[in-house]
Amino acid sequence: MSAPPSPAPEWPAVKRSLVGLFTVLGVTMLSGTIVSVALPQIVGSLNGTQAQYTWVVTAALLASTASTPIWGKLADLFDKKLLLQVSVVLFIVASLLCGLAQTTGQLIAFRAIQGLGMGASQVLVQVIIGSLVSPKDRGRLNGYIGGIMGIATVGGPLVGGALAEIPWGGWRWCFLIGVPFMLLAFVVLSRTLHLEDVRRPGTKVDYPGAVLIASGVSLLLLWVTFVGGSFAWVSWQSAAMVGASVVLLGLAVWVESRVSEPVIPLHLVMRRESAIAIVASAAVGMAMFGGAVFLGQYFQLSRGYSPTAAGLLTTPLMLGVLVSSTVSGRMVSRSGRVKSYVVTGMAVLVSGFAVLSFLDEATPLPVVAIGMLLMGTGVGMSMQNLVLVVQNSVPLRELGAASGAVAFFRSLGGTIGVSVLGAFLANRVSTEIADGMAAAGVDPSGAAAADTGTLNLEAMPTFAREIVEASYGTATGDLFLVAVGIAVVGAVVALFLPRVQLRDSIDMPAAPAEEPAPAAKGT
Repeated sequence: MSAPPSPAPEWPAVKRSLVGLFTVLGVTMLSGTIVSVALPQIVGSLNGTQAQYTWVVTAALLASTASTPIWGKLADLFDKKLLLQVSVVLFIVASLLCGLAQTTGQLIAFRAIQGLGMGASQVLVQVIIGSLVSPKDRGRLNGYIGGIMGIATVGGPLVGGALAEIPWGGWRWCFLIGVPFMLLAFVVLSRTLHLEDVRRPGTKVDYPGAVLIASGVSLLLLWVTFVGGSFAWVSWQSAAMVGASVVLLGLAVWVESRVSEPVIPLHLVMRRESAIAIVASAAVGMAMFGGAVFLGQYFQLSRGYSPTAAGLLTTPLMLGVLVSSTVSGRMVSRSGRVKSYVVTGMAVLVSGFAVLSFLDEATPLPVVAIGMLLMGTGVGMSMQNLVLVVQNSVPLRELGAASGAVAFFRSLGGTIGVSVLGAFLANRVSTEIADGMAAAGVDPSGAAAADTGTLNLEAMPTFAREIVEASYGTATGDLFLVAVGIAVVGAVVALFLPRVQLRDSIDMPAAPAEEPAPAAKGT
């Protein structure tokens, strides 16, 4: 028989730690989208532009994405609890700075710092849970995790919209509201979380690889944000930025293939189930972040709803994520099988995007609600189950790197989704506004049309506001049509996912010499 796996901690002790872990996860996920509905008010009050609007979200996602694999690898090498505590403190400080920001530039910079704490907390929570609970039992917890992430991600706009309209509060509380909860979580985790020390102090972090990965990804995302606006798709700027990004990422692959402790171990990424889960996770990440960000903007700028009403209108999306993640998580734990839920979820996600691709400024709200419900259901069924597929395929010593890798690519998908879709939306809105102005007999380059470049609708003439609202409605529908194509790729890839059976031990059996013994059992 193989060596016995590490015993799991007692459930009462695990449950006490889960309170703090779930709080950290919920607050950090909430911070990613809590500003989405309030952003028109935030950026408008700071006299920001559409490009800056996107960057308030993208800055946090970019920093989170670039740092996620590094935090995941550090979790394999050092004290997981201490790392989580550091990330919580970093998040608290950055949140306070965001709440005190005086300009859009300052807000974007502080959001980038906040993104470092977000990326660390999210991956470390999942790594720590993986160190406490077996993959099969984790299916049930993943249902709760998916529900928390769904409520936080999709419910963020509702909370942000309500806070933005409170007279004594205002939009600054979108950043300050999470601070007391994170302080409470810090205290709870300090007292209840006890992990076996599995550090390997003799090893070192692959800093060159980390810098190359972060630089290559950041440069690529910068190109995605500015191309088509600041410069043409076919231009020397595009060639320089894309070429440099390819070189940096190529060097990163070369470094990762040669160092002893790579940030993203290539053998993990190239494994069939990991590769498929990563591609599908990128599509889910785009849906989770892009949908919440741009739907909130659609309800306000195209339909004229207040921030609170816009948040309430995204409720079907939140319900879809919550119900589907909870139900599918329990069913996965009962059966130990994952593929059917992932494939079904990706198919439902595609159908949700397809419905939303028909959006304009006059689309009936029940149709919009159906599209959001389908989208949320697809995200809930697939998001955490894809993480579970990867975690199930690696030993405990590689859990941090594996979790960091899948979280990295999911966050990368979300960041690219927000950047690409945001750039696409800005270009489409600009074109639609110019066409609308021309049709109204107004020179699009004249002074009468100058105010349409900002998001401050209250300051616009009535005719200009109507043109802007119609432009945002049409452009948002076109945006989701692009999302359909991206989601289809993820759905097709998910069809090739192996039919894995989740193990019921925390670690994989470690006895390679005894592999031939259980041959009859698998027959």
